[in-house]
Amino acid sequence: MIVLQVNQLYKSFGTDEILSGIKLEIQHRDRVALVGRNGAGKSTLLKIIAGQLSYDSGEIIIPKDIRLGYLEQHTGLDSSLSIWDEMMTIFSSLKNQEKKLRELEQKMADPTIYNNNELYQRIMAEYDQLQYDFKDAGGYQYEADTRSVLHGMQFYPEDFNKQISSLSGGQRTRLALAKLLLSKPDLLILDEPTNHLDIETLTWLENYLKGYEGAILIVSHDRYFLDQLVTIVYEVSRTHISRFVGNYSAYLEEKAKNYERNLKMFEREQSEKAKLEAFIQKNIARASTTKMAQSRRKMLDRTEWMDAPDGDERSANFGFSIDKQSGNDVLSIDDLSIGYKGTTISKNISMRLYREDRIALVGPNGVGKSTLLKTIVNDLPPMNGNIRYGTNVQISYYDQEQAKLTGNKTVLKELWDEWPLMNEKEIRTILGRFLFSGDDVTKPVNSLSGGEKARLALAKLMMQKANLLVLDEPTNHLDLDSKEVLENALIDYPGTLLFVSHDRYFINRIATKVIELSSIGAVEYLGDYDYYLEKKQELEELAQMNVAQNQPVEATLAKSTTSQIDKEVKKRERQIRRLIEQLENEMSILDQQMKQIEDDLCLPDIFQAHEKVLLLQTNLTEFKSEYEQLELQWLELNEELEDIMT
Repeated sequence: MIVLQVNQLYKSFGTDEILSGIKLEIQHRDRVALVGRNGAGKSTLLKIIAGQLSYDSGEIIIPKDIRLGYLEQHTGLDSSLSIWDEMMTIFSSLKNQEKKLRELEQKMADPTIYNNNELYQRIMAEYDQLQYDFKDAGGYQYEADTRSVLHGMQFYPEDFNKQISSLSGGQRTRLALAKLLLSKPDLLILDEPTNHLDIETLTWLENYLKGYEGAILIVSHDRYFLDQLVTIVYEVSRTHISRFVGNYSAYLEEKAKNYERNLKMFEREQSEKAKLEAFIQKNIARASTTKMAQSRRKMLDRTEWMDAPDGDERSANFGFSIDKQSGNDVLSIDDLSIGYKGTTISKNISMRLYREDRIALVGPNGVGKSTLLKTIVNDLPPMNGNIRYGTNVQISYYDQEQAKLTGNKTVLKELWDEWPLMNEKEIRTILGRFLFSGDDVTKPVNSLSGGEKARLALAKLMMQKANLLVLDEPTNHLDLDSKEVLENALIDYPGTLLFVSHDRYFINRIATKVIELSSIGAVEYLGDYDYYLEKKQELEELAQMNVAQNQPVEATLAKSTTSQIDKEVKKRERQIRRLIEQLENEMSILDQQMKQIEDDLCLPDIFQAHEKVLLLQTNLTEFKSEYEQLELQWLELNEELEDIMT
């Protein structure tokens, strides 16, 4: 059953066309992602579908019995009620039915009615039908469902009587999402629902939405989330929309294949067109061949030549370097307590950072992850314990709130005032790498979007050339393309990383260690996010076994601590194996490309074309050189792996 159809939708703001000829269809139980660059028009399209924004032309068809629910970005619940009472407003019709059932029960218990068989049977029939409708509408489980959803959103029974007006902005945002989920619309429209959710809440939401009975249309920059949930992807790009079947990773693969195929078709057509034009130019003036040339000119004019395929839109282009290398011991933390305004949030924190570590700091919201980072960079004083910095350690800090950006300065001045010895052209060049060009550099910082502020903060981070980067939610507000650029820059970074992120895909690509922070300390896991989940599950199972066997839980922790030495060796083994696998994949791709070139060189059309042969030979030489370098790295890593194994 179709729950939404969008046909030939157009939307402009003034002279700027935002959406052009948009066609979109969603069926019952579909899980649909809407993706595209920041500013492509995703949120605009959602607002139009939700009826919050007008459109210029086209049609939106929603069957009249379909209920639509929409959660806008940064929406928080505003109410004077308590958490529980506000959630119960969703079920007012069920409560009325419940009240009616109680009234009918009282009537049936009335002796006067009970002794009147005809009246009693009529009330009994009404009661049976109402009870059936009540049960079918979830009347016997709505309170349990409410408790379950509130628990998933990190609200517990002791919170239920709290006034919503007393909650933080983040808590109100989670409550708005909880209320929408409980209302169970037929089409659930979510605009960035994963923003500011911790990993535990994200995982719960992911699993809840997998089993959701209705259809889902979602905008999200969380690739892990999209890969787990969606089965259809619509891409908004350059005012148009394209449909792809599969999750986000499948969409990326298909998009790349389409581009390569369309590029080859375009190049082939351009070659044919060039031949026709050359023939016409050469023969149009000759009396003996002018008719042939005129015929080809007509063919040239009649043919609908394809446009050049849309390549990747302009992307940020940056990397991180260091002025000088730090010592091997970068940071030592012992028995640290953190907090602010006299309140301790977490204590007994001990951890070590070594040169070139990539450490992800995870834990539930409110446990003190950002507070720990601020304590490490001296924005907050430690409440107890010691922090020791290694030799030559230079720290740069990325604040998720961008509090260190000056609101009344222009983008240009934000950088130039800190690096006054550089000339304006150099500053503009750097800003251009972060997608600030032309008049963009004269914008006041306080007028920038979240994504623009994030890119400006990253530009400052790049220029500082520190050997220890401390990053607090660096992927917040970045679109998917900018996230990938940031990931690649951090992978190539020669210094040390300590970062907080709820982006599980980002953690998997970057982290070599995961440190889980709690209110009573920190536990280290040697690996990426998936490895952390696996090992945490193992520890929980061991703890349950010890409890079942009446052994102290400390026995599990002792075993875990004893195994740390072996894990240090295995950590490097896993890193090497991962690098070897990556190199083998790259070598395999190069090998296929070289074989393709060798096959192409044997084709008669190419063999007889000197320019094409020269180009292919040049490419082949470059690929062979790159292959030899990768092969050398592969051999060195295999030798190191053999030493570890022996």
